[in-house]
Amino acid sequence: MKHALVLVAVLLGGCTLFKTKLEPARAPVAVVKPAAPALLDANGTPIERVPFRTGVSSATVEKMAKGQGCLGGQGAGLVTEAGPVEVYRMRCEDGALRGKVFTARCELRQCVKM
Repeated sequence: MKHALVLVAVLLGGCTLFKTKLEPARAPVAVVKPAAPALLDANGTPIERVPFRTGVSSATVEKMAKGQGCLGGQGAGLVTEAGPVEVYRMRCEDGALRGKVFTARCELRQCVKM
């Protein structure tokens, strides 16, 4: 009886070798994000979007903006490349300057409102 069970197990295990052809692996599909609609100014010129980046003087500019009545969601973002002279921009989403943009120029971490 033991030999019969072993024989059945071997035969059932060997059946998996005789399956039909295996399908080839499919290549991964790239996910494409839809393009954001282009923003245009009053003259029809496209407006460039700058990604939000923090800089060494972001906290300083945020404090300056708060003193002027500008409170923002993301805070002050670096608009130019990092270096000795940097320009920061902060959207005022709340406070006295709601809907406005606060900008500041920082040279060697000394910031001045623009």
